[in-house]
Amino acid sequence: MADEIDEYFDFALDLVKSAGNLIKEYVNGIKDFKVKSCDIDLVTEVDQKVEAALIEGLSKKFPSHKFIGEESVADGAKAGLTDEPTWIIDPVDGTLNFVHGYPNSCISLGLTINKESVVGIIYNPILDQLFTAKKGKGAFCNGRQIHVSQVKEMSKAIVSFEAGTSRDEERQVACLNNFKFLITKSQGVRTLGSAALNMAMVALGGSDAYFEFGIHAWDIAAGDILVREAGGVCIDPSGGEFDILSRRVLCASSIELAQELAKGLHQLYPERD
Repeated sequence: MADEIDEYFDFALDLVKSAGNLIKEYVNGIKDFKVKSCDIDLVTEVDQKVEAALIEGLSKKFPSHKFIGEESVADGAKAGLTDEPTWIIDPVDGTLNFVHGYPNSCISLGLTINKESVVGIIYNPILDQLFTAKKGKGAFCNGRQIHVSQVKEMSKAIVSFEAGTSRDEERQVACLNNFKFLITKSQGVRTLGSAALNMAMVALGGSDAYFEFGIHAWDIAAGDILVREAGGVCIDPSGGEFDILSRRVLCASSIELAQELAKGLHQLYPERD
């Protein structure tokens, strides 16, 4: 299995690097985009081209593999997860940033086997940040091994979170309550506008924890294994076991910090993927 994972990873990495060139062309932003669920949930032609390039390349090399892609699901495909090797793709995580020319956007590509993340690649081509992880092999940024910070207390933690791509009232209430909790209990609060990059920052040790409600499997599949291979934890924001299809995530540098954060959060339970 390890040799197979290495083969999957090496081929996927070359594809992701190549697809990153589509994003590099728009370092100053992109004017042409479409609105999806609301005016802060956007899609561009680049999102669609990157996803198509990844699926075409991977399916040609590995015909039996399955796919869950953000834009494919938006077009009506089902986000079903089986035990088969499944590539989970966010072609441009942080599309709102990308549209504005804010440099925090990335390709996020995860591979699950038996419903477990075994490969993660997060690539921000504009800032030339490449985060990678394979099961049992550690986590890396631009080829250098990385580790979580091991912070165990909220009072010493930088915590990342997002408002999400929705304006519904329940989400706003949860967001405001959680922001109030964070600014009174944590050392600092950060928001990057990309779930995958928020998780990468936890793996890197720059941020100590991150949580979000309403994200999707494609936002967090790569980040899940990246954080775990860097020595951190991924759990449900309630404190329970992580579920990649639940649209809920909490990752942290330590289980102690994760559980302390979970106990103080205003919970939100979106519809599952």
